[in-house]
Amino acid sequence: MPEGDTVWRTARDLHDALAGEQLVRSDLRVPKLATVDLTGRTVLETVPRGKHLLMRVEGGLTLHSHLGMDGSWRIQLPGRRPGGGPQHQIRAVLATAGRTAVGYRLPVLDLLRTTDESTVVGHLGPDLLGPDWDAEEAVRRLLADAGRTLGEALLDQRNLAGIGNVYKSELCFMLRVSPWLPVGALPGPERLVALAKKLLEANKSRTARITTADARPDRHLWVYGRVGRPCRRCGTPVLLADQGPAGQERSTYWCPHCQTGPPPPTGRPAHRHRTAPGPDG
Repeated sequence: MPEGDTVWRTARDLHDALAGEQLVRSDLRVPKLATVDLTGRTVLETVPRGKHLLMRVEGGLTLHSHLGMDGSWRIQLPGRRPGGGPQHQIRAVLATAGRTAVGYRLPVLDLLRTTDESTVVGHLGPDLLGPDWDAEEAVRRLLADAGRTLGEALLDQRNLAGIGNVYKSELCFMLRVSPWLPVGALPGPERLVALAKKLLEANKSRTARITTADARPDRHLWVYGRVGRPCRRCGTPVLLADQGPAGQERSTYWCPHCQTGPPPPTGRPAHRHRTAPGPDG
């Protein structure tokens, strides 16, 4: 499930594979870009911005993509058969003489002027893994709507960019507070922001996301994806409930014993036997 750390690694891989090289093939398989051909242009760089990817190419253009819930970019040697999914899921193919980047299941793919990047990422808050990171500004934005639940506030990329469903649940557990706690009631929001930064920095260069500091594969996370299983601290079964406005709900995992604060509102019962994770925030 792509979050800020996954997007950071994807940007690094795309940059390492394509930057400084001329495109020998360009195939953008979305209707609005069907006639666009970037062949002959040099890729300048690829940078992450929260959960967004910005590939800047010669001529002042930027290819903007977002991984959504299950999108990905795969790097491969020329002539190799794509391995990220069936052909009909490919949305972009960009090739240099030495590498090919294939984008699968990309829900967002746009081409815009590089000078207009703010139209697609200008709304985002400070990027947890970006050069614009500003902890004080992130706290200010979180507290601007003090009555909002912590879980919803963390997923709002206008507050701080890069947190998704996994980190939302893990952060609330590590701080021992309910995801339904009003963000204004959180003791020491500065600690929350510092912990979020620490977790994403620690995980940005590895494919196995770890929040427990335990490298064993079955012990990487505290609560996410562990509904019905015993809490790693107290043994109480981990619960799962939907959180967020109707139509925009996200799955939230928590321990009702270790985490203090409000339970899910009436009508949002905990689902003890649901195993499939919800979409990324």
